[in-house]
Amino acid sequence: MHLKKSSVTERRLIGKDDSDPNQIPNPIHHHHQTQNKNRTAIDNKGSGFTKYNHPQGQNHHHTVDIPTGVDHFRRRSARARSGSISSFFPSNLLSSLSSYRPVIARFLRKLLRYTLRARLICFHLRFLLLLAVPPLYIFFLVINLRIFLRLVFVIIALSFILSISLRFALPHLTSIRLFVARLLTFIPARFSSSQPSTDRVVWSIGSKPVAENNKTNSGSWVQKYGTNDMYEGEFHRGKCSGSGVYYYSMKGKYEGEWIDGKYDGYGVETWSKGSRYRGQYRLGLRHGIGVYTFYTGDVYAGEWSNGQCHGCGVYTSEDGSRYDGEFKWGVKHGLGSYHFRNGDAYAGEYFADKMHGFGVYHFANGHKYEGAWHEGRRQGLGMYTFRNGDTQAGHWEDGVLSCPTEQTIRPGSSFTISHSKVVDAVEQARKAAEKAHEVVKVEERIKRAVMAANRAANAARVAAVKAVQSQTFHRNDGDLETNC
Repeated sequence: MHLKKSSVTERRLIGKDDSDPNQIPNPIHHHHQTQNKNRTAIDNKGSGFTKYNHPQGQNHHHTVDIPTGVDHFRRRSARARSGSISSFFPSNLLSSLSSYRPVIARFLRKLLRYTLRARLICFHLRFLLLLAVPPLYIFFLVINLRIFLRLVFVIIALSFILSISLRFALPHLTSIRLFVARLLTFIPARFSSSQPSTDRVVWSIGSKPVAENNKTNSGSWVQKYGTNDMYEGEFHRGKCSGSGVYYYSMKGKYEGEWIDGKYDGYGVETWSKGSRYRGQYRLGLRHGIGVYTFYTGDVYAGEWSNGQCHGCGVYTSEDGSRYDGEFKWGVKHGLGSYHFRNGDAYAGEYFADKMHGFGVYHFANGHKYEGAWHEGRRQGLGMYTFRNGDTQAGHWEDGVLSCPTEQTIRPGSSFTISHSKVVDAVEQARKAAEKAHEVVKVEERIKRAVMAANRAANAARVAAVKAVQSQTFHRNDGDLETNC
Protein backbone atom coordinates (compact mmCIF):
# COMPACT_ATOMS: atom_id res chain seq x y z
CA MET A 1 0.00 0.00 0.00
CA HIS A 2 2.87 2.33 0.83
CA LEU A 3 4.57 1.48 -2.42
CA LYS A 4 1.39 2.17 -4.32
CA LYS A 5 1.04 5.64 -2.83
CA SER A 6 4.62 6.49 -3.59
CA SER A 7 4.24 5.34 -7.18
CA VAL A 8 1.14 7.46 -7.58
CA THR A 9 2.97 10.48 -6.12
CA GLU A 10 5.94 9.98 -8.43
CA ARG A 11 3.63 9.75 -11.40
CA ARG A 12 1.90 12.99 -10.44
CA LEU A 13 5.20 14.79 -10.07
CA ILE A 14 6.37 13.44 -13.40
CA GLY A 15 3.16 14.71 -15.00
CA LYS A 16 3.85 18.20 -13.67
CA ASP A 17 7.38 18.06 -15.06
CA ASP A 18 6.07 17.54 -18.58
CA SER A 19 7.09 13.89 -18.97
CA ASP A 20 5.77 11.63 -21.67
CA PRO A 21 1.97 11.65 -21.57
CA ASN A 22 1.79 8.03 -22.65
CA GLN A 23 3.46 6.84 -19.39
CA ILE A 24 1.00 8.68 -17.10
CA PRO A 25 -2.09 6.66 -16.10
CA ASN A 26 -5.42 8.38 -16.57
CA PRO A 27 -6.62 9.46 -13.15
CA ILE A 28 -10.20 9.20 -14.30
CA HIS A 29 -10.14 5.39 -14.10
CA HIS A 30 -9.28 5.48 -10.33
CA HIS A 31 -12.61 7.04 -9.38
CA HIS A 32 -16.24 6.06 -9.46
CA GLN A 33 -18.44 6.88 -12.41
CA THR A 34 -20.53 9.25 -10.22
CA GLN A 35 -17.64 11.69 -10.04
CA ASN A 36 -17.91 12.55 -13.76
CA LYS A 37 -20.78 14.97 -13.27
CA ASN A 38 -18.83 16.94 -10.64
CA ARG A 39 -15.72 17.17 -12.79
CA THR A 40 -14.99 20.32 -14.89
CA ALA A 41 -12.66 20.40 -17.82
CA ILE A 42 -10.89 23.62 -18.72
CA ASP A 43 -9.05 23.75 -21.98
CA ASN A 44 -6.26 26.30 -22.05
CA LYS A 45 -5.76 27.25 -25.67
CA GLY A 46 -2.54 29.04 -25.11
CA SER A 47 -0.84 26.37 -22.97
CA GLY A 48 -1.92 23.14 -24.65
CA PHE A 49 -2.88 21.43 -21.32
CA THR A 50 -6.24 20.03 -20.10
CA LYS A 51 -6.87 20.57 -16.39
CA TYR A 52 -9.17 18.27 -14.45
CA ASN A 53 -10.33 19.59 -11.06
CA HIS A 54 -11.71 16.98 -8.65
CA PRO A 55 -14.49 17.87 -6.21
CA GLN A 56 -13.58 18.87 -2.70
CA GLY A 57 -15.35 15.91 -1.15
CA GLN A 58 -12.67 13.50 -2.34
CA ASN A 59 -9.22 12.97 -0.92
CA HIS A 60 -7.54 14.26 -4.06
CA HIS A 61 -6.80 17.99 -3.64
CA HIS A 62 -4.36 18.29 -6.54
CA THR A 63 -4.63 19.11 -10.20
CA VAL A 64 -3.07 17.01 -12.91
CA ASP A 65 -1.85 18.80 -16.09
CA ILE A 66 -1.88 16.59 -19.12
CA PRO A 67 0.05 17.88 -22.15
CA THR A 68 -1.88 17.73 -25.41
CA GLY A 69 -0.25 17.52 -28.88
CA VAL A 70 2.99 19.06 -30.09
CA ASP A 71 2.57 22.31 -28.07
CA HIS A 72 4.09 20.48 -25.11
CA PHE A 73 7.48 20.27 -26.82
CA ARG A 74 7.32 23.90 -28.07
CA ARG A 75 6.64 25.20 -24.60
CA ARG A 76 9.48 23.16 -23.22
CA SER A 77 12.00 24.62 -25.71
CA ALA A 78 10.66 28.16 -25.15
CA ARG A 79 11.08 27.74 -21.41
CA ALA A 80 14.62 26.58 -21.91
CA ARG A 81 15.51 29.59 -24.09
CA SER A 82 13.79 32.10 -21.81
CA GLY A 83 15.48 30.61 -18.83
CA SER A 84 18.91 30.88 -20.42
CA ILE A 85 18.37 34.53 -21.53
CA SER A 86 16.81 35.63 -18.24
CA SER A 87 19.76 34.16 -16.37
CA PHE A 88 22.13 36.66 -18.06
CA PHE A 89 19.87 39.79 -18.47
CA PRO A 90 17.36 41.29 -16.02
CA SER A 91 13.67 41.31 -16.93
CA ASN A 92 13.35 45.14 -17.20
CA LEU A 93 16.21 45.26 -19.74
CA LEU A 94 14.55 42.61 -21.87
CA SER A 95 11.25 44.47 -21.89
CA SER A 96 12.96 47.75 -22.93
CA LEU A 97 14.82 45.98 -25.76
CA SER A 98 11.58 44.44 -27.04
CA SER A 99 9.98 47.90 -27.13
CA TYR A 100 12.91 49.29 -29.21
CA ARG A 101 12.91 46.38 -31.65
CA PRO A 102 11.09 48.25 -34.51
CA VAL A 103 13.45 51.23 -34.15
CA ILE A 104 16.49 48.96 -34.35
CA ALA A 105 15.10 47.19 -37.41
CA ARG A 106 14.40 50.51 -39.13
CA PHE A 107 17.93 51.71 -38.31
CA LEU A 108 19.44 48.53 -39.73
CA ARG A 109 17.45 48.90 -42.95
CA LYS A 110 18.62 52.50 -43.40
CA LEU A 111 22.20 51.49 -42.64
CA LEU A 112 22.02 48.75 -45.28
CA ARG A 113 20.56 51.17 -47.84
CA TYR A 114 23.26 53.78 -47.22
CA THR A 115 25.93 51.10 -47.39
CA LEU A 116 24.69 49.96 -50.79
CA ARG A 117 24.64 53.56 -52.04
CA ALA A 118 28.15 54.15 -50.79
CA ARG A 119 29.37 51.02 -52.53
CA LEU A 120 27.71 52.15 -55.76
CA ILE A 121 29.31 55.62 -55.50
CA CYS A 122 32.70 54.06 -54.86
CA PHE A 123 32.28 51.90 -57.94
CA HIS A 124 31.40 54.94 -60.06
CA LEU A 125 34.40 56.87 -58.72
CA ARG A 126 36.75 54.02 -59.50
CA PHE A 127 35.29 53.79 -62.99
CA LEU A 128 35.78 57.54 -63.55
CA LEU A 129 39.34 57.38 -62.26
CA LEU A 130 40.02 54.48 -64.60
CA LEU A 131 38.69 56.51 -67.53
CA ALA A 132 40.66 59.60 -66.48
CA VAL A 133 44.03 57.84 -66.33
CA PRO A 134 44.83 57.92 -70.11
CA PRO A 135 43.89 61.64 -70.60
CA LEU A 136 45.85 62.65 -67.50
CA TYR A 137 48.85 60.65 -68.68
CA ILE A 138 48.81 62.36 -72.07
CA PHE A 139 48.22 65.74 -70.41
CA PHE A 140 51.28 65.38 -68.16
CA LEU A 141 53.38 64.25 -71.12
CA VAL A 142 52.44 67.28 -73.22
CA ILE A 143 52.33 69.98 -70.51
CA ASN A 144 54.98 70.61 -67.92
CA LEU A 145 54.12 69.95 -64.25
CA ARG A 146 54.93 73.54 -63.28
CA ILE A 147 52.50 74.89 -65.88
CA PHE A 148 49.84 72.48 -64.67
CA LEU A 149 50.22 73.65 -61.07
CA ARG A 150 49.97 77.26 -62.21
CA LEU A 151 46.75 76.49 -64.07
CA VAL A 152 45.27 74.78 -61.00
CA PHE A 153 46.20 77.78 -58.84
CA VAL A 154 44.63 80.22 -61.32
CA ILE A 155 41.41 78.18 -61.49
CA ILE A 156 41.12 78.06 -57.70
CA ALA A 157 41.77 81.80 -57.41
CA LEU A 158 39.21 82.67 -60.08
CA SER A 159 36.62 80.42 -58.44
CA PHE A 160 37.22 82.11 -55.09
CA ILE A 161 36.93 85.60 -56.60
CA LEU A 162 33.76 84.62 -58.48
CA SER A 163 32.13 83.22 -55.35
CA ILE A 164 32.97 86.38 -53.36
CA SER A 165 31.64 88.66 -56.11
CA LEU A 166 28.42 86.70 -56.39
CA ARG A 167 28.09 86.84 -52.62
CA PHE A 168 28.07 90.65 -52.69
CA ALA A 169 26.31 91.16 -56.03
CA LEU A 170 23.47 88.63 -55.75
CA PRO A 171 21.32 90.67 -53.30
CA HIS A 172 21.43 93.62 -55.74
CA LEU A 173 20.65 91.69 -58.93
CA THR A 174 16.88 91.70 -59.13
CA SER A 175 16.76 89.71 -62.37
CA ILE A 176 18.81 86.87 -60.91
CA ARG A 177 16.70 86.79 -57.77
CA LEU A 178 13.50 86.65 -59.81
CA PHE A 179 14.94 83.87 -61.97
CA VAL A 180 15.90 81.84 -58.89
CA ALA A 181 12.47 82.42 -57.34
CA ARG A 182 10.72 81.24 -60.50
CA LEU A 183 13.04 78.25 -60.74
CA LEU A 184 12.27 77.16 -57.17
CA THR A 185 8.54 77.09 -57.94
CA PHE A 186 9.13 74.27 -60.47
CA ILE A 187 11.00 72.02 -58.03
CA PRO A 188 8.73 69.14 -56.96
CA ALA A 189 7.68 68.98 -53.34
CA ARG A 190 9.53 65.71 -52.72
CA PHE A 191 12.86 67.49 -53.42
CA SER A 192 12.08 70.64 -51.47
CA SER A 193 11.08 68.95 -48.19
CA SER A 194 11.55 65.52 -46.73
CA GLN A 195 8.67 65.85 -44.28
CA PRO A 196 5.47 64.04 -45.24
CA SER A 197 2.44 66.11 -46.08
CA THR A 198 0.00 66.64 -43.24
CA ASP A 199 -2.90 67.96 -45.35
CA ARG A 200 -6.20 66.31 -44.68
CA VAL A 201 -8.13 64.57 -47.40
CA VAL A 202 -11.80 65.59 -47.48
CA TRP A 203 -14.20 63.22 -49.21
CA SER A 204 -17.59 64.49 -50.25
CA ILE A 205 -20.48 63.57 -52.49
CA GLY A 206 -21.94 66.33 -54.63
CA SER A 207 -20.60 69.87 -54.70
CA LYS A 208 -17.15 70.73 -53.38
CA PRO A 209 -17.31 71.60 -49.67
CA VAL A 210 -16.10 74.91 -48.36
CA ALA A 211 -12.73 74.60 -46.63
CA GLU A 212 -12.62 75.27 -42.93
CA ASN A 213 -11.10 78.54 -41.75
CA ASN A 214 -10.92 79.71 -45.35
CA LYS A 215 -10.00 83.39 -45.48
CA THR A 216 -11.35 85.67 -48.15
CA ASN A 217 -8.79 85.76 -50.95
CA SER A 218 -10.81 87.76 -53.49
CA GLY A 219 -11.49 91.48 -53.36
CA SER A 220 -9.51 94.71 -53.26
CA TRP A 221 -6.69 95.54 -50.89
CA VAL A 222 -3.05 96.64 -50.70
CA GLN A 223 -0.30 94.03 -50.84
CA LYS A 224 3.33 94.73 -49.96
CA TYR A 225 6.22 92.49 -51.00
CA GLY A 226 9.68 91.80 -49.62
CA THR A 227 11.43 93.81 -52.35
CA ASN A 228 9.56 96.96 -51.21
CA ASP A 229 7.21 96.59 -54.17
CA MET A 230 3.53 97.26 -53.59
CA TYR A 231 0.31 96.37 -55.38
CA GLU A 232 -2.98 98.23 -55.00
CA GLY A 233 -5.97 96.75 -56.73
CA GLU A 234 -8.13 93.69 -57.22
CA PHE A 235 -7.37 90.10 -56.23
CA HIS A 236 -8.88 86.79 -57.20
CA ARG A 237 -7.96 83.56 -55.41
CA GLY A 238 -5.01 85.28 -53.80
CA LYS A 239 -3.49 86.56 -57.06
CA CYS A 240 -3.51 89.94 -58.77
CA SER A 241 -6.45 89.73 -61.17
CA GLY A 242 -8.60 92.47 -62.61
CA SER A 243 -7.38 96.07 -62.48
CA GLY A 244 -4.62 97.41 -60.30
CA VAL A 245 -1.43 99.42 -59.95
CA TYR A 246 1.92 97.82 -59.18
CA TYR A 247 4.67 100.08 -57.84
CA TYR A 248 8.27 98.97 -58.31
CA SER A 249 10.67 100.28 -55.69
CA MET A 250 12.72 103.07 -57.29
CA LYS A 251 12.01 101.74 -60.80
CA GLY A 252 8.54 102.60 -62.00
CA LYS A 253 4.98 101.32 -62.03
CA TYR A 254 2.40 99.45 -64.09
CA GLU A 255 -1.25 100.47 -64.40
CA GLY A 256 -3.60 98.16 -66.19
CA GLU A 257 -5.20 94.74 -66.35
CA TRP A 258 -4.04 91.56 -64.59
CA ILE A 259 -4.75 87.84 -64.88
CA ASP A 260 -3.33 85.31 -62.39
CA GLY A 261 -0.62 87.64 -61.14
CA LYS A 262 0.69 88.73 -64.57
CA TYR A 263 0.14 91.63 -66.94
CA ASP A 264 -2.53 90.52 -69.34
CA GLY A 265 -4.69 92.81 -71.44
CA TYR A 266 -4.16 96.55 -71.87
CA GLY A 267 -2.02 98.71 -69.65
CA VAL A 268 0.53 101.49 -69.25
CA GLU A 269 4.03 100.82 -67.89
CA THR A 270 6.30 103.68 -66.84
CA TRP A 271 9.96 103.53 -65.81
CA SER A 272 11.87 105.89 -63.55
CA LYS A 273 14.22 107.08 -66.34
CA GLY A 274 11.28 108.25 -68.45
CA SER A 275 10.54 105.34 -70.78
CA ARG A 276 6.90 104.34 -71.18
CA TYR A 277 4.87 101.65 -72.93
CA ARG A 278 1.17 101.80 -73.75
CA GLY A 279 -0.52 98.83 -75.34
CA GLN A 280 -1.28 95.15 -75.04
CA TYR A 281 0.24 92.49 -72.78
CA ARG A 282 0.05 88.74 -72.60
CA LEU A 283 1.42 86.58 -69.78
CA GLY A 284 3.47 89.46 -68.41
CA LEU A 285 5.13 90.42 -71.73
CA ARG A 286 4.43 93.07 -74.35
CA HIS A 287 2.40 91.25 -76.96
CA GLY A 288 0.03 92.66 -79.57
CA ILE A 289 -0.11 96.35 -80.52
CA GLY A 290 1.65 99.00 -78.50
CA VAL A 291 3.76 102.15 -78.42
CA TYR A 292 7.12 102.26 -76.64
CA THR A 293 8.67 105.65 -75.96
CA PHE A 294 12.34 105.49 -75.00
CA TYR A 295 13.87 107.94 -72.53
CA THR A 296 16.24 109.00 -75.34
CA GLY A 297 13.30 110.23 -77.44
CA ASP A 298 13.05 107.32 -79.86
CA VAL A 299 9.57 105.86 -80.40
CA TYR A 300 8.44 102.48 -81.70
CA ALA A 301 4.80 101.95 -82.58
CA GLY A 302 3.61 98.66 -83.99
CA GLU A 303 3.31 94.96 -83.36
CA TRP A 304 4.95 93.07 -80.48
CA SER A 305 5.56 89.41 -79.73
CA ASN A 306 6.86 88.01 -76.45
CA GLY A 307 8.30 91.35 -75.38
CA GLN A 308 10.06 92.27 -78.65
CA CYS A 309 9.25 94.24 -81.79
CA HIS A 310 7.92 91.67 -84.20
CA GLY A 311 5.73 92.33 -87.22
CA CYS A 312 4.89 95.64 -88.86
CA GLY A 313 5.77 98.88 -87.15
CA VAL A 314 7.20 102.39 -87.30
CA TYR A 315 10.45 103.37 -85.58
CA THR A 316 11.13 107.10 -85.26
CA SER A 317 14.47 108.33 -83.92
CA GLU A 318 15.12 111.55 -82.06
CA ASP A 319 17.33 112.85 -84.89
CA GLY A 320 14.38 112.72 -87.33
CA SER A 321 15.10 109.44 -89.13
CA ARG A 322 12.19 107.06 -89.57
CA TYR A 323 11.69 103.43 -90.56
CA ASP A 324 8.38 102.01 -91.80
CA GLY A 325 8.33 98.28 -92.39
CA GLU A 326 8.75 94.82 -90.98
CA PHE A 327 10.56 93.75 -87.81
CA LYS A 328 11.66 90.37 -86.59
CA TRP A 329 12.58 89.81 -82.93
CA GLY A 330 13.60 93.40 -82.33
CA VAL A 331 15.49 94.24 -85.56
CA LYS A 332 14.58 95.46 -89.04
CA HIS A 333 14.02 92.40 -91.17
CA GLY A 334 11.96 91.98 -94.34
CA LEU A 335 10.57 94.81 -96.46
CA GLY A 336 10.73 98.41 -95.34
CA SER A 337 11.54 102.02 -96.14
CA TYR A 338 14.00 104.21 -94.24
CA HIS A 339 14.16 108.01 -94.31
CA PHE A 340 17.49 109.35 -93.09
CA ARG A 341 17.92 112.66 -91.28
CA ASN A 342 20.09 114.07 -94.13
CA GLY A 343 17.28 113.57 -96.66
CA ASP A 344 18.35 110.22 -98.12
CA ALA A 345 15.76 107.46 -98.48
CA TYR A 346 15.93 103.70 -99.01
CA ALA A 347 13.14 101.29 -99.90
CA GLY A 348 13.66 97.57 -100.29
CA GLU A 349 14.76 94.48 -98.46
CA TYR A 350 16.34 94.25 -94.99
CA PHE A 351 18.12 91.41 -93.29
CA ALA A 352 19.30 91.45 -89.65
CA ASP A 353 18.86 95.23 -89.31
CA LYS A 354 20.84 96.02 -92.49
CA MET A 355 20.04 96.76 -96.14
CA HIS A 356 20.44 93.38 -97.74
CA GLY A 357 18.92 92.09 -100.98
CA PHE A 358 17.40 94.34 -103.63
CA GLY A 359 16.39 97.94 -103.13
CA VAL A 360 16.38 101.54 -104.35
CA TYR A 361 18.39 104.28 -102.60
CA HIS A 362 17.57 107.94 -103.30
CA PHE A 363 20.22 110.46 -102.31
CA ALA A 364 19.35 113.99 -101.14
CA ASN A 365 21.41 115.50 -104.00
CA GLY A 366 19.23 113.77 -106.61
CA HIS A 367 21.37 110.72 -107.33
CA LYS A 368 19.86 107.23 -107.22
CA TYR A 369 21.08 103.63 -106.98
CA GLU A 370 18.98 100.63 -108.00
CA GLY A 371 20.27 97.11 -107.57
CA ALA A 372 21.68 94.59 -105.13
CA TRP A 373 22.85 95.21 -101.55
CA HIS A 374 24.92 93.19 -99.08
CA GLU A 375 25.05 94.06 -95.36
CA GLY A 376 24.42 97.78 -95.95
CA ARG A 377 26.77 98.21 -98.94
CA ARG A 378 26.22 98.27 -102.71
CA GLN A 379 27.40 94.87 -103.84
CA GLY A 380 26.33 92.89 -106.89
CA LEU A 381 24.65 94.01 -110.08
CA GLY A 382 23.17 97.49 -110.09
CA MET A 383 22.82 100.88 -111.77
CA TYR A 384 23.78 104.30 -110.44
CA THR A 385 21.91 107.26 -111.98
CA PHE A 386 23.20 110.81 -111.58
CA ARG A 387 20.86 113.82 -111.37
CA ASN A 388 21.92 114.97 -114.83
CA GLY A 389 20.79 111.61 -116.30
CA ASP A 390 24.16 109.85 -116.65
CA THR A 391 24.33 106.22 -115.53
CA GLN A 392 26.90 103.73 -114.36
CA ALA A 393 25.89 100.05 -114.58
CA GLY A 394 27.77 96.90 -113.81
CA HIS A 395 29.09 94.89 -110.93
CA TRP A 396 29.60 96.66 -107.57
CA GLU A 397 31.77 95.56 -104.67
CA ASP A 398 31.97 97.23 -101.24
CA GLY A 399 30.10 100.26 -102.61
CA VAL A 400 32.44 100.80 -105.56
CA LEU A 401 31.82 99.97 -109.23
CA SER A 402 34.37 97.25 -109.95
CA CYS A 403 33.36 96.24 -113.50
CA PRO A 404 31.13 98.42 -115.71
CA THR A 405 29.04 96.91 -118.49
CA GLU A 406 31.11 98.58 -121.25
CA GLN A 407 34.01 96.27 -120.30
CA THR A 408 33.00 92.81 -121.39
CA ILE A 409 35.60 90.99 -119.33
CA ARG A 410 36.24 91.84 -115.71
CA PRO A 411 39.95 92.29 -114.90
CA GLY A 412 41.32 89.25 -113.17
CA SER A 413 38.18 87.24 -113.92
CA SER A 414 36.96 85.01 -116.72
CA PHE A 415 33.20 85.77 -116.67
CA THR A 416 31.44 88.46 -118.71
CA ILE A 417 28.88 91.00 -117.44
CA SER A 418 25.77 91.34 -119.58
CA HIS A 419 23.75 94.57 -119.56
CA SER A 420 20.53 92.54 -119.62
CA LYS A 421 21.45 91.01 -116.23
CA VAL A 422 21.94 94.46 -114.79
CA VAL A 423 18.52 95.51 -116.10
CA ASP A 424 16.93 92.47 -114.44
CA ALA A 425 18.57 93.41 -111.13
CA VAL A 426 17.23 96.95 -111.46
CA GLU A 427 13.70 95.65 -112.07
CA GLN A 428 13.88 93.45 -108.98
CA ALA A 429 15.05 96.42 -106.91
CA ARG A 430 12.13 98.56 -108.13
CA LYS A 431 9.62 95.79 -107.30
CA ALA A 432 11.10 95.41 -103.81
CA ALA A 433 10.78 99.19 -103.26
CA GLU A 434 7.13 99.14 -104.32
CA LYS A 435 6.38 96.27 -101.96
CA ALA A 436 8.17 98.09 -99.15
CA HIS A 437 5.90 101.10 -99.58
CA GLU A 438 2.87 98.80 -99.55
CA VAL A 439 3.65 97.22 -96.19
CA VAL A 440 0.59 96.91 -93.97
CA LYS A 441 -0.03 100.18 -92.17
CA VAL A 442 -0.75 99.94 -88.45
CA GLU A 443 -1.53 103.56 -87.59
CA GLU A 444 -5.25 102.96 -86.95
CA ARG A 445 -4.61 99.86 -84.87
CA ILE A 446 -2.04 101.77 -82.87
CA LYS A 447 -4.52 104.54 -82.08
CA ARG A 448 -7.14 102.04 -80.86
CA ALA A 449 -4.57 100.19 -78.74
CA VAL A 450 -3.35 103.41 -77.10
CA MET A 451 -6.93 104.46 -76.29
CA ALA A 452 -7.68 101.06 -74.76
CA ALA A 453 -4.47 101.20 -72.72
CA ASN A 454 -5.36 104.63 -71.36
CA ARG A 455 -8.83 103.40 -70.34
CA ALA A 456 -7.29 100.36 -68.60
CA ALA A 457 -4.84 102.63 -66.76
CA ASN A 458 -7.69 104.85 -65.52
CA ALA A 459 -9.63 101.80 -64.32
CA ALA A 460 -6.52 100.56 -62.53
CA ARG A 461 -6.14 103.88 -60.71
CA VAL A 462 -9.77 103.71 -59.57
CA ALA A 463 -9.26 100.14 -58.33
CA ALA A 464 -6.12 101.27 -56.45
CA VAL A 465 -8.09 104.01 -54.69
CA LYS A 466 -10.76 101.50 -53.68
CA ALA A 467 -8.11 99.13 -52.38
CA VAL A 468 -6.53 101.85 -50.25
CA GLN A 469 -9.94 102.88 -48.90
CA SER A 470 -10.79 99.26 -48.08
CA GLN A 471 -7.48 98.85 -46.29
CA THR A 472 -8.07 102.01 -44.27
CA PHE A 473 -11.62 100.94 -43.41
CA HIS A 474 -10.53 97.54 -42.09
CA ARG A 475 -7.72 99.17 -40.12
CA ASN A 476 -10.15 101.60 -38.49
CA ASP A 477 -12.50 98.73 -37.64
CA GLY A 478 -9.63 96.96 -35.92
CA ASP A 479 -8.78 100.06 -33.92
CA LEU A 480 -12.41 100.42 -32.82
CA GLU A 481 -12.55 96.80 -31.72
CA THR A 482 -9.38 97.17 -29.67
CA ASN A 483 -10.69 100.36 -28.06
CA CYS A 484 -13.95 98.66 -27.13
